[in-house]
Amino acid sequence: QVQLVESGGGLVQPGGSLRLSCTASGLTLSDYIIGWFRQAPGKEREGVLCISRRDISTYYTDSVMGRFTISRDNAKNTAYLQMNKLEPEDTAVYYCATDYRFQCPISAAGGDTWKGSWGQGTQVTVAS
Repeated sequence: QVQLVESGGGLVQPGGSLRLSCTASGLTLSDYIIGWFRQAPGKEREGVLCISRRDISTYYTDSVMGRFTISRDNAKNTAYLQMNKLEPEDTAVYYCATDYRFQCPISAAGGDTWKGSWGQGTQVTVAS
């Protein structure tokens, strides 16, 4: 059974850090590009970051540049989203997803064109 499980979310104060994990079972993450998406209350889902099969990162949200990074550990079959200097505007449910393309698409398109698997999401709340 193919499954992606996100973890690492929680409540953090502004300026704090969190590292989200996306652990896969039933598939080998190194065979896919991996994207992180988020959806805030009342807003559409948006792409955050993507990592290609060659570990090249693509940012989809300008506001996270310089604060968020994406990585993967193929030995652990896990991808990560390191989030630093968190802001209240980063509050959202964060999802990871896979796709069969070799490179990250230029536009995330909210994930609508992603044809692989999705995790169930993990809540990130940034508040003092």
